[in-house]
Amino acid sequence: MPETPEGLLARLAAAGVAAETRHHPAVFTVAESQDLRGTLPGGHTKNLFLRPAKGDGPFLLATLEESRQVSINALARLAGSGKVTMGSAEELMGVLGLTPGSVTPFGLVNAPPERIRFVMDAGLMRHARIWVHPLVNTASTGLAPQDLLGFLAGLGHETRLLDLDGA
Repeated sequence: MPETPEGLLARLAAAGVAAETRHHPAVFTVAESQDLRGTLPGGHTKNLFLRPAKGDGPFLLATLEESRQVSINALARLAGSGKVTMGSAEELMGVLGLTPGSVTPFGLVNAPPERIRFVMDAGLMRHARIWVHPLVNTASTGLAPQDLLGFLAGLGHETRLLDLDGA
């Protein structure tokens, strides 16, 4: 059974992670998120769930600054993966326990480390706080990027930070 948002937030608190969660109507795009949040300070993200094009190797989860423009194959090359395509809704649920629109690095609570590779835009590290969904797209959780990486490392998930400025 996939982790619940409440269970995730309890796990963050138990790990000593200072996080703030704001509830809002469901958002499915960066534009919808921008319209709702107003001037909420911090780094705002978008997430891509990608599968290997030939079916071999781990899935790829990428957390990027919301304004970042990069081709998925350039992203995959930087991540050390082969060619990729967008993962299906069924794969997203099967691997991360998430539905479309709710893709988040917190989905890694539901995945064994060998099943998925996680990469994050190094540009997000310059923010005191970044915002990601807490397993659902009806809320956003803000936390320090290093706290996110530490929490994920505690689950056995390594993060590869990608310098995407030249990509």
